[in-house]
Amino acid sequence: MRRSQAWDLLTAASARLVADETSDVVNAEEYEGRWAVRMAQQARDFTTVWFEVGDLTVGYEAYVVPQPPGGHQEVFRQLLTRNHRLWRAHFSIDRDGDVFLVGRVSLAEWGEDVLDEVLGTIYEAVELSFRALLRAGFGRG
Repeated sequence: MRRSQAWDLLTAASARLVADETSDVVNAEEYEGRWAVRMAQQARDFTTVWFEVGDLTVGYEAYVVPQPPGGHQEVFRQLLTRNHRLWRAHFSIDRDGDVFLVGRVSLAEWGEDVLDEVLGTIYEAVELSFRALLRAGFGRG
């Protein structure tokens, strides 16, 4: 698959998800060269997954929580434990200490089924981890 085909698939598939009343996808749009897919969640209001289509891969990320002020050891333990079971994405910490879900898939593998897997993985990971991460790192949730 070429880069332009991967972008076209991403935009068309996410538009179908927005139009589907049974889908948790509520918005999808291009912003500054990246594609954003916003999903309604139960554990928190929304999660936005940012997609970047490159020459060889499609990368994606979703912000989970800011750097916690405390409970770092428990937060890190939870992230590593949860990473062991995840497919299509993994928890990552950026240079500021903020927690993200990130992943990458080759253009050769990219397809609507992979997009569904990515969105499903991120949705589920946020649902299962968000409140526990808030309790461990922020003393609330």
